Amino acid sequence: MVNVARGAVPLAEVVRGDLVESVHLGHLVVLDPDGAVVLEAGDPDVEIWPRSSLKPVQALAMLRAGLDLPPEQLALAAASHDGTPRHVEVAREVLAGAGLTEGSLANTPDLPLDPATAATWQAAGRGPDRLTQNCSGKHAAMVATCRVAGWPVAGYLAADHPLQQQVQAAVVELAGPGAARHRTVDGCGAPLFSTTLVGLALSFGRLAAAPVGSPAQRVAAAMSAHPELVAGARRDATLAMRAVPGLVAKDGADGVYAAGLPGGAALAFKILDGASRPRPAVLSAALRVAGALDVPGTDEAALDALAATPVLGGGAPVGEVRATVAVPAEAAS
Repeated sequence: MVNVARGAVPLAEVVRGDLVESVHLGHLVVLDPDGAVVLEAGDPDVEIWPRSSLKPVQALAMLRAGLDLPPEQLALAAASHDGTPRHVEVAREVLAGAGLTEGSLANTPDLPLDPATAATWQAAGRGPDRLTQNCSGKHAAMVATCRVAGWPVAGYLAADHPLQQQVQAAVVELAGPGAARHRTVDGCGAPLFSTTLVGLALSFGRLAAAPVGSPAQRVAAAMSAHPELVAGARRDATLAMRAVPGLVAKDGADGVYAAGLPGGAALAFKILDGASRPRPAVLSAALRVAGALDVPGTDEAALDALAATPVLGGGAPVGEVRATVAVPAEAAS
């Protein structure tokens, strides 16, 4: 059995007062536009479950199968959204465009990720729902793809369904021959294919630098143009894409992250304990290593704000979560 712990190193530390209170281990890789390794921490070839960071590749497979969505709907197809009314509205638009309803969805029902939205939803007497579940945009796009391609909508999550075969082929193409050596089921019920960490980074570099007008470029452009649909107003993926023009960034459950810059540089990391707490600090530091500050229009202050995760004592900051990723001096200045 593959053990993700092998070779893991510190990626972030939690400082409270003048002591390092906790350390988050993991693996990280940063690639240049040619796919060469610029920085590695831990094992870049470690095999992981990419979880929801794989959604842009799944969306690419759907476009190649004939799905045609406007940018907002395409962004939601690649999203792990907050379940806000706007997210639900766009998911319904995807379904309606294919002549389908939420009854066609087979994702796992859940409450909205956004706490305030979830509280309002429950106050109205509603419980877990397929449309408010964070993967509903992907699933709506999946059943819409089946309708367009002439495939059965029923059973669209089966590993041998033509849709999932298309997804697997796209994963192997973008992430390399080491991808999809393992298969399981993701939390939403969809088939999940393994990648290496470096393969996941390569996928995002290829998406972000794809030729204009290609299906891959359409996915990347939709995400960077509508980051609030990919995640939510206060989520780190949204904030990162707002800070760096043309960035394609996607979080995944259990501490996975991947991002690609418009020139093709890319990064991916896996937090060993699956925590989300260190993600913003590690992401911000890794983006600097990848060259985010060289992208015209990048908001350096926003990248700094992204990294700022205070440690509180009595409701006031008494420390911080900080990345241990080595940022070159020229990138930090």
